Amino acid sequence: MSTLRPEAITFKQLRALCAVAEHGTLTAAAESIHLTTPAVHTQLRQLEENFGARLVDRGPQGVARLTLQGEAALVGARAIETALEACVDHVRALNDGMEGMVTLGVVATAKYFAPRLVAELHRAFAEIDVILRVGSREMVVSALQAASVDIAIMGRPPRLPAVHATVLGPHPHVLIAPPDHPLAGQGRIAAERVLAETFLAREAESGTRVLMERFIERLGKGRPQRVVELESNETIKQAVMAGLGVALISRHTVAGELAAGRLVELDAPSLPLVRQWFLVHRSDTALSAAGRRIHGYIVGRQGAFLPR
Repeated sequence: MSTLRPEAITFKQLRALCAVAEHGTLTAAAESIHLTTPAVHTQLRQLEENFGARLVDRGPQGVARLTLQGEAALVGARAIETALEACVDHVRALNDGMEGMVTLGVVATAKYFAPRLVAELHRAFAEIDVILRVGSREMVVSALQAASVDIAIMGRPPRLPAVHATVLGPHPHVLIAPPDHPLAGQGRIAAERVLAETFLAREAESGTRVLMERFIERLGKGRPQRVVELESNETIKQAVMAGLGVALISRHTVAGELAAGRLVELDAPSLPLVRQWFLVHRSDTALSAAGRRIHGYIVGRQGAFLPR
């Protein structure tokens, strides 16, 4: 016995060695692992051939003791068994959704409540890593297309990729102005006076921009409107407060400014425009177990995390 063949060692052979070490005889070892005594003898013989050394000394009355080489092999066998048990536990946790990673994409408008939601998810699912990605609608749709986000929160589900969409709660849009604006506090404002204002808006592809254009179309029946495009909701809010114009915007993005009196809602026709927040995921790709748990939890909150 001199040639070592570690690649030929099997779990069954190591299991037989562990049983002999624990029970002291081949007969007792065989009973503990539900094999016959000759089968255990065969496994040990094959293991010794693979190690190129005698691993077990057999004495009178069937007593079996491990040699020094056998003791060394036993250390490895138990380490392998421990590692395998840990691996099985980990896979079971992943299968059950107790561990894993879930990437949540949200459109920029949702960034005003999404971090609190993710913090809540971290507390509820400590073993699941929830990664938050914030971007434009175009970026979130592209991320869904590329499968770089698992689930997403947005105001208007995309046509492509095909998704399953679940309503999370109302998403009101309001017309905002600075508190000293001439139309502030005037009650219901005539459409003509609204159309006389300069509108501050996001990029053409954003859901809020599309909603604003439809609102203006209904009020003006095709009348051209002065629109100034700005890069973010934060810039729009600052521009409105500076008196550069008014803006149709998600109430969830200006809840703090409205409460503090830095901005006001204008009572324009057909407002607020109430849309919905949706939780979406690709319909052609199954969520992981962790993804299903996170999805179920968010849906189960029934919009309680949305600003009031």
